[in-house]
Formats: sequence, structure tokens, C-alpha cells
Amino acid sequence: MFNSKILIVDDEIQILKLISMLFKKEGFNKVDFAQTGADAINYITKNNYDLVLLDVMLPDTSGLEICRGVRQNSDVPILFLTARNSDIDKVSGFAYGGDDYITKPFNPLELIARVKAHLRRNINYKKEYEPSRSIFDNGRIKIDYDAAVVEVDNENISLSAQLFQLLKFLSTHPNRVFTKEQLFENLWDSPLYGYDNTVTVHIRRLREKIEKDPSNPELIVNVRGLGYKFVGGSL
Repeated sequence: MFNSKILIVDDEIQILKLISMLFKKEGFNKVDFAQTGADAINYITKNNYDLVLLDVMLPDTSGLEICRGVRQNSDVPILFLTARNSDIDKVSGFAYGGDDYITKPFNPLELIARVKAHLRRNINYKKEYEPSRSIFDNGRIKIDYDAAVVEVDNENISLSAQLFQLLKFLSTHPNRVFTKEQLFENLWDSPLYGYDNTVTVHIRRLREKIEKDPSNPELIVNVRGLGYKFVGGSL
């Protein structure tokens, strides 16, 4: 984990100094810093990062637009840093492809905890092929859990680490109903505390990837008043 390469993008020099100090203290030494969107894009183009900490408001562009561009070619975990704290801002961040949302001023311990959590998930997501691996295949969707490969109608589907973990969790518990609270606590390692839109947005993004018609899902369905369940056979 501590060999992970991280990019931090923020136009406030004091924020960069604070995060730099925190990361060095925690043993993260492969860290690049950018203060503009142009510099961030330049870094991302030339390097393979394990995590990007991205300010939403930059002097030359929006962090949301950078995230959308990155998502065309990469599933690197992206954590937004922002002074905004409304639910709609959070939903916008997730809709653009972000994996988490940290509000300024932030608790340094929480920031480090979230960074480590996402790095752990990404490491597990990228783990190398193992000979004895577990595969789900119902004829339409095929999920290789150990290789982290998903195929829908024989077409390879690219999922971010967070979306893959959501699909894995639901598909390994077929036909079982989970509330938003249960999904959040199992996948984000913390109580919901008002972040129910996080689950909704990730479910929608996953449906857009694997459903024939995301508006009329057949694999991940709503159970009115209760939550969501994966319908598609058993492992």
C-alpha cells in the first residue's frame, strides 16, 4: 500500500502542505502535487496512479470535468476534496465517476483512513490471476471474482473498483434484499449517516454498465420499501 503512487490536486498551497505532511507521516512517499487542472491532466497522462485526491474547484477548470475525462481511460480511485457540503454536490461527484467525497475543512485522520480504505480496495481489485478462482456465470453475465473481470453478453465490461465490489457483494448474495444502509456499511466500512444518495448513484452507475435497459433492470432490482437485490441465479 505504501508503494502506491498518488496524485493530489488542489490550488490552495496550505492544503497541499498539510496533506503532504500527513502522507509523509503515514509512509506515503510516491506523491505528486498539482495546483491547476492543466497540471493535473499532464500528470495523469504521463503516470499511472493508484489514487487521485482531486479538488472540485480549480482556477482553470472543474475537478468534475477532469474526473469525467479520466474515467474514459482509467478506473483509478478518485476522491473529491471540496468546500461544498450539499447532497446535490455529493451526488454530482459520484455521477461524474468519483469514488468518495471529502469536505473541507477535513479531519486529517478521516482523510488518511479513507485514502487507505480505497487503496486497499484497489489493491484487492487488481490482484493477479489465481488458478483456483471463483466464477459466476448465468449465461448473460459472467463475473470472475479473482481476476476482477466482468462480461455481459460476451462483452468485457470495465468497472471501477467500487462498482466491482458492489456487483460482487450483491451477486454473491443472490435474491437477498439489502437496504441502502446495509450496502453502505458493507462497502464503505462506515455507517450511512445521511449518505443514502451514495448508494443510489452507485446502483444507477452499475445498472448503466450491466443492464440491457437501466430504467427497467433485470439483474439488480428494487424491492419497494426495502432495498435492492441481485436476480440472476446462484454461484
